[in-house]
Amino acid sequence: MHAIVFAFFDSREELSRAAMRQQVELCLAAGVAGIAALGLATEVAKLSFAERCRVIDWTAEDVNRRSTLGFTIGGQSVGEQVALLRVAERAGAQWLVLQPPQVGSYPAEEYIAFFSRVMAETELPCAIQNAPQYLGRGLADRDIDALRRRHANFRIIKAEATANDAARLKALAGPDFRVFNGRGGLEMIECLEAGCDGFLLAPDLADYGARVMQLFDAGARAAALALHQETLPAIGFAMRSLEHLVCYGKRLFAARAGLAVFDRAPALRPEEAELALLAQMADRLGPFPAFTA
Repeated sequence: MHAIVFAFFDSREELSRAAMRQQVELCLAAGVAGIAALGLATEVAKLSFAERCRVIDWTAEDVNRRSTLGFTIGGQSVGEQVALLRVAERAGAQWLVLQPPQVGSYPAEEYIAFFSRVMAETELPCAIQNAPQYLGRGLADRDIDALRRRHANFRIIKAEATANDAARLKALAGPDFRVFNGRGGLEMIECLEAGCDGFLLAPDLADYGARVMQLFDAGARAAALALHQETLPAIGFAMRSLEHLVCYGKRLFAARAGLAVFDRAPALRPEEAELALLAQMADRLGPFPAFTA
């Protein structure tokens, strides 16, 4: 269970150093296996290149080698992605998640060639975020297999898959290729039983996700399932859409962590009825471990 951090802004819509640090500390205290940044939950499309570099440096400083450290690498050209991965390498990243460029729509061969050129520039283990429902672009299983055969450091797929899809991916790639899932942790137990190696989730329920996986790994399936079922209303609420996750999932984490939320425009603005529902969920879930008011 790895947590991929939210972007927290201050009242001037600038990145908040204090909130970003507290987020990492609470996730580590909750027992996550790793911290990642610059994914969709980090609102990376709203960050300048300099801000992305700042998030990399801050996250590395806060993790301070206490867990696995990874970064999502996005960009509209090979050069932009390579420049960002160099920053991640210098910061001590241990793995990278590559995203397809968000320009145009091209045949699979073009994306395979693009990813191949970026992967060739690093020795770090690489994943691809294969999330066409969020990114508008994705690779079929055969394309993933073709790229895996080209690059030994392509070792992970970051999927947004059902348990059945995850099982098919795992069977295709074999035991040496890892499948990390997302979808807010939906079908977590079923995905683990289907062969998923882990989850990369936003921090709103990272403490529950980490505990579910610990119970599952210890063979306590019934306890893991019961604990996971406690989170299902909140997962469904946050995962209505990516915008909903950024608006309300972030506020759920903030309510449990004692943080303030300021949106960077453009943003989905919270509604009073939804905030009331969120407050009830936060009350039922309780504060984040190690948080003291």
